[in-house]
Amino acid sequence: MAWLYIVVAGLLEVGWSIGLKYSEGFTRLVPSLLTGAGIVASMALLSLAARSLPIGTAYAVWVGIGATGAALLGILVLDECANPARLAFLGLLVVAIIGLKLTSGH
Repeated sequence: MAWLYIVVAGLLEVGWSIGLKYSEGFTRLVPSLLTGAGIVASMALLSLAARSLPIGTAYAVWVGIGATGAALLGILVLDECANPARLAFLGLLVVAIIGLKLTSGH
């Protein structure tokens, strides 16, 4: 169950990180409220997962999912740069997340 919490928490992190862009520095009410709710929910799920997973693994996977997802959504939705080097490094990040999962012992 802890891994499910981490995955959902990571997806929520993607949502709230993109929400930061749409909240325009917390000056728009609805995007700001949704972003804040995403932050709280993401952290709550991370804390639940950290009860049974090593904190270093849980945190790294959470951040990795969030960073990868935010970068991909930035490329797909916000028209950010998608050069080959950036995509290669995102691929390395995904490999690292999978490696942490496989070597966590849980």
